Amino acid sequence: MKRIVVVGGGAGGLELVTKLGHKLGKRGEAEVILIDRSRTHIWKPLLHEVATGSLDINTDGINYRAHSARHYYQYQLGTMVGLNAKEKSIEIDALVDDEGHEILPVRTLSYDTLVIAVGSVSNDFSTPGVKENCYFLDSHKQAERFQQALLNQFLRVHQGGNNDDMLKLAIVGGGATGVELAAELNHVADLLKAYGMTNMSSKKMEITLIEAGDRILPALPERIALQARKELSRLGVKVSENTRIVKATEEGFLTAAENTLDADLMVWAAGVKAPDFIKSIDGLETNRANQIVVKQNLQTNEFDSIYVIGDCCACELEEGRFVPPRAQSAHQMASLVSDNIVATFTDKPLKDFVYHDHGSLVNLSRYSTVGSLMGNLSSKSMFVEGRIARFVYLSLYRMHQIAIHGWIKALLIMAVKRISKAVKPKMKLH
Repeated sequence: MKRIVVVGGGAGGLELVTKLGHKLGKRGEAEVILIDRSRTHIWKPLLHEVATGSLDINTDGINYRAHSARHYYQYQLGTMVGLNAKEKSIEIDALVDDEGHEILPVRTLSYDTLVIAVGSVSNDFSTPGVKENCYFLDSHKQAERFQQALLNQFLRVHQGGNNDDMLKLAIVGGGATGVELAAELNHVADLLKAYGMTNMSSKKMEITLIEAGDRILPALPERIALQARKELSRLGVKVSENTRIVKATEEGFLTAAENTLDADLMVWAAGVKAPDFIKSIDGLETNRANQIVVKQNLQTNEFDSIYVIGDCCACELEEGRFVPPRAQSAHQMASLVSDNIVATFTDKPLKDFVYHDHGSLVNLSRYSTVGSLMGNLSSKSMFVEGRIARFVYLSLYRMHQIAIHGWIKALLIMAVKRISKAVKPKMKLH
């Protein structure tokens, strides 16, 4: 029996093993294995909500082992650290507990087909002090770590005894993550009054959003960026554009203009790259962002047995640009690779990847949602905001849920979610 190994259970990886499990695993035509370093999946565009406590991973996350049992694939906990493409095997790092005790040793796993879907991590551009002093939002563990620090700071301001106490937050990176996090922080700060922290509100916070470029949301149309900036300013968020950070300290950031930005909490969300271990793999072509360069059918240039999808994939478009690192890209890549892998079982030709840009949306918590939608019959985009934009934004997550659960269970999950809102706190308080 052939073995298909998918490394990375993000949006693309989880959708892919679900499809392959039903198409091949269920019929016993292939052994489908998912490798991920976490036990739980959360949709990455929602990590800013985990970071603020708006989303509780204990109720909204997906347990890989339980999911695999229902969808005909196997799950193994582990981190890929090496690849021998000629021998068709990957190396998985030793698994240790929180005290450093070894649970499983370093091991190798052979494959017939390998799909690398390890996603991306924040790019600190080797800026001094960032790793030591900033929070990142690359995983749910990092998001939960920030959320605990945030709760502690809320408590400090509420019970500090000084009415002039302020919580200063600095977010580096004016992309979607930074913009959405700034808005969500305002929302949860105002929620705290309902849970006994009467001295805490958004007025007790100073949020600075720092962008090195000339505007926030540089990857999106300018009209969206202007509308988002206007909304953030209305919320009291200070947007500092054309501001490059050269150093991070325990007290805050130092800019290229030698100005100091004090902060109690610092978040780094400026740029992404594929994990560093990828560039150390012999035989694979990578770019400056550590992404693996692929052919149009998403196989690597060197090995037809290896596919790459998601943020770690460098797939060039006809115009000379590359497929952007977005959830919709990973979703489309997962669908194509699923079809191509199944095609190899019936000796059918492989398809090339064609990226369809359906537009971009930025959710500013309960305050607003703005974005653009691409029409299928036109290359022009349509600007949307308000309730329509919010509905479309939520629909993207619903599509992901349907892809990994199926229609019936996805609808049940949505119904349970609505019911639970009536009895659960509106934010995670522990």
